[in-house]
Amino acid sequence: MRQQPLSLTTRLALLFAMLTASLLLVLGLLMERLIGAHFDQIDSQELSAKMAMIDNLLGQAHSSVAFDALLRQLDTILVSHDSLALSIRDEEGEVLYAYRPEQLVAAKQGNEAAPQTHWQHEGRSFIGREAAKTLPLAEPILLEVLIGLDISHHAHFLSDIRRHLWTGITMATLIAAQLGWLAARNGLAPLRRVTRTAGRLSADHLGERLSERDAPAEMLALVSAFNGMLDRLEADFQRLSDFSADIAHELRTPVSNLLTETQVALSRPRSAEAYREVLHSNLEEFERLARMIADMLFLAKTDHGLLPNPFETVVLEQEAEALLEFYEALAEEKGVNLQLTGNATVTGDRLMLRRALSNLISNAVRHTPTGGIIEIRINSTQDRAQLSVSNPGETIPTDQLPRLFERFHRADNIRSHHGEGAGLGLAITRSVIKAHGGQVTVSSQDGITTFCLSLPLTGRP
Repeated sequence: MRQQPLSLTTRLALLFAMLTASLLLVLGLLMERLIGAHFDQIDSQELSAKMAMIDNLLGQAHSSVAFDALLRQLDTILVSHDSLALSIRDEEGEVLYAYRPEQLVAAKQGNEAAPQTHWQHEGRSFIGREAAKTLPLAEPILLEVLIGLDISHHAHFLSDIRRHLWTGITMATLIAAQLGWLAARNGLAPLRRVTRTAGRLSADHLGERLSERDAPAEMLALVSAFNGMLDRLEADFQRLSDFSADIAHELRTPVSNLLTETQVALSRPRSAEAYREVLHSNLEEFERLARMIADMLFLAKTDHGLLPNPFETVVLEQEAEALLEFYEALAEEKGVNLQLTGNATVTGDRLMLRRALSNLISNAVRHTPTGGIIEIRINSTQDRAQLSVSNPGETIPTDQLPRLFERFHRADNIRSHHGEGAGLGLAITRSVIKAHGGQVTVSSQDGITTFCLSLPLTGRP
């Protein structure tokens, strides 16, 4: 069974606790070492002071009587020093004086350099110092002096320090973990709100938004991006809903026509000519359906980036002239004039670019009144080719302009009067131009509507 990973809040809380414990441990060890060094210095100074005192007393013993008096004086001096132990021996190792000698049994005897030594006796800690001294008699005597100092109280103090240190570190770690958990939980509150909001999202409830006022600076970009994503989702779902409704509406008309004509044809016997007329009418509806389905498949390919990569050199003037010849008969029938000026060369798929331009010209011919002039202008700037198609007619409302390139959209009171198209031509044009790295724009004012295509020139990115 896969183990459940720790939450981000728990991870941050553990991180805070580990950092706190580490810092306190380092500080505690440093403090313990400093205190231990201070105690060592104090003990060393006390040993040095006692050794200097004994050296001074021995230096005053110029006779055996004075030495015996010195030994009695040491009893008086050391009786008030419970932490000291002293041993004086001659060069043969005979003990001349001993004060608490049992505490010196475990002492490590040093050489003439008399290094400081450490030992344990009955659970107590000692440090000592050994030194060679000379008794200034008529015949000088070499003495070995060993002083021991009980430092158990220092060891107990350091033990208490360690115990309190570990207790403090443990308590501080737990408190840091709790405070870190609370801080992380409060700091990550926007993430939980994002989760709750995402849990409530559905196709019917896309109006949820996160407040940016109480979001921390680190989360503000996430909250803003999440709200932007919701805006795009809501707009995309609305377009999808409209698209589905438009598909149903567009397909209903030809299917209804086919159904009605077929039912009428089958309602009673008819002549072969009458059946041919019905089949011819049905063929027109089937062709309309085929064009609509082909257009929707084309747009589906563009949505998934399945259009072929442009690679041909396309002379825009030549493609525009070929299309004008194709639409010339329709334009003459409507009493519309076609004009072409300028030239530019681009790189792309010739058939797709011709289809995009054909949609614009077809649109212009349908909506230009009798006697109007459709102008196609081609020019180039430093790195872009511009192709515009302008035609007179009713001015399209400003609020409708951005929606002209949406699928199945028709501007109210203008395109609704013309039933030739399914409302996919401009959407296809935009997809084709976008696939070629260009863009298409539209403007409509003072009775003139202009569609402008902008494409990279040949050899330009």
